[in-house]
Amino acid sequence: MQVEEENVEIEQANTPSARPSGSRGAWRILFAVVAVGALAVAYAIFTGITSRADTESALQRDTASLSVPTVAVVHPQVSSGAEEVILPGNMQAFVDTPIWARASGYLKNWYVDMGARVKQGQLLAEIEAPELDRQLQQARADLNTGEANMKLAQITADRYTDLFKTDSVAKQDVDNAVGDLAAKTAIVKSAQA
Repeated sequence: MQVEEENVEIEQANTPSARPSGSRGAWRILFAVVAVGALAVAYAIFTGITSRADTESALQRDTASLSVPTVAVVHPQVSSGAEEVILPGNMQAFVDTPIWARASGYLKNWYVDMGARVKQGQLLAEIEAPELDRQLQQARADLNTGEANMKLAQITADRYTDLFKTDSVAKQDVDNAVGDLAAKTAIVKSAQA
């Protein structure tokens, strides 16, 4: 019997009429919490919208004030030219000219360094060329010999011309002397060149 009594008590406790009156108070508390939560959400939405509207209006004001260009007026002045700007760089010549020696020899004097500015016709270096000096001395000696032979041919041609006037020599000998003079003169002119 006890088992039956317990079942009856449990069933009576689960019926709605058997609930205590405190459950109505729980519903009221739950309703109050939901209402406060809804009000909090509504307040957050309202403040978010109004803060965005305030930010947008502030942005429009700032944009309007910054859209007017700021201009600085400067009057031009002549510079003193004392400012020096040093920049790294690399210079290259417009025209590179190879320099070839006309004679072999030794470098006697060097007047210009590499990379220096030069003018047309400026002497860059002196070459001492002993072989060329010997050739020059030989050419001068040949010129002196040619001039001496030309003078002798001139004297001989004058002598034969005078002797031909007295019929002491044949015309052939005079022509030979004058031809020899012309040949010696040509040799001297060639040596002078």
